[in-house]
Amino acid sequence: MSNTNNSCAAGGGAIYGLGIFGAWVYFWQQADGFWHYVWAIIQGLFWPAFMVYDVFQTLN
Repeated sequence: MSNTNNSCAAGGGAIYGLGIFGAWVYFWQQADGFWHYVWAIIQGLFWPAFMVYDVFQTLN
């Protein structure tokens, strides 16, 4: 019997999921038109990539 511990992975997924919902709320409040709402959904899904990109832009 394997003695693996997947609780850490599940906890990380839960935190990422909460981050997605929080990003959706934030970006949804900033949107003011149909395509802005569509973009808000996309940004909510990929918010870590946008955040890392902005950090690298700042460090450049």
